[in-house]
Amino acid sequence: MNIPPKKINPSEIQTSMPSFLKSYNETIPKNFPQASVALLEKYKDEHSAYFKHGDSWSLDMHRKKVMDWLPGNSETQ
Repeated sequence: MNIPPKKINPSEIQTSMPSFLKSYNETIPKNFPQASVALLEKYKDEHSAYFKHGDSWSLDMHRKKVMDWLPGNSETQ
């Protein structure tokens, strides 16, 4: 019996911080604050439990959490 390979959702792919930052900023609504490397590093320091894959980020795991965290921690405040 042949089982078709599981399709991987692009948002589940583990990626680097620069790649996540680019993708995040391109896909968030216009009225949301933009992320930066400094903010993502702060987020990572405060939420180290979310980084079980080392320095890897994924839209699936981190996007919503960053969106919730960012307004209270953005550089404009």
